[in-house]
Amino acid sequence: MRDRNKKIFVIAAHPDDEVLGLGGTIAWFSKIRNDEVYVLFVTEGCSSQYKNNKAVIKKKKREAEKANKILGTKEIFFADLPDMRLDSLLHVQLNEVIEKGIRDIAPDIVFTHFPDINKDHVLIFESTMVAVRPVPGFCVRSVLAYAPSSSTEWSAPLPGNLFAPNMYVDISQTLDLKLKAFKCYETEMREYPHPRSIKAISLYAEKIGVTVGLTAAESFMVIRDIAR
Repeated sequence: MRDRNKKIFVIAAHPDDEVLGLGGTIAWFSKIRNDEVYVLFVTEGCSSQYKNNKAVIKKKKREAEKANKILGTKEIFFADLPDMRLDSLLHVQLNEVIEKGIRDIAPDIVFTHFPDINKDHVLIFESTMVAVRPVPGFCVRSVLAYAPSSSTEWSAPLPGNLFAPNMYVDISQTLDLKLKAFKCYETEMREYPHPRSIKAISLYAEKIGVTVGLTAAESFMVIRDIAR
């Protein structure tokens, strides 16, 4: 007998991280397994690049809504914290945002950023680990780190700084949805060979796939997994 449908909580620093890091996996959970996927965007995602441009922030939100509709996400949330300036906040402020999401959703599985070259990603990882402390009776059974292209692979090859995946999701049936969803992010699209190009995103998925005998896959680091 198939286990019950699960609740999946994806924590993303910026709109587009969710597609780049695990768009195919989101679609796999929602479209194939019929699980409930929720995405929290911690920052507004563009104020550091487009200073004082509220129109671009609104456009980015519309892009996120369209992309996640394609992926089958049940609901998305915007915390609207300052893009690329999370280090200007008290650690407890970021903790509270993520803790609230977990309280409201009560997810079985949490996906968060691998702490890579992007400081926002590092701080979100640290706050996620605070929010998912495994106290008795807590809801979260699995915590996994994901690696958005155009960020994680640019980290320096230093000890403790390398993404070492130990779990993979077959996205051969959902890669097209990942690519279609990213096309919604017109503000983030780039020309090949930039990693935020459609061709590069497809190649990344295929490269990860062939390492585990699949045509396309996404990879993750299991931080904690409690079998039941």
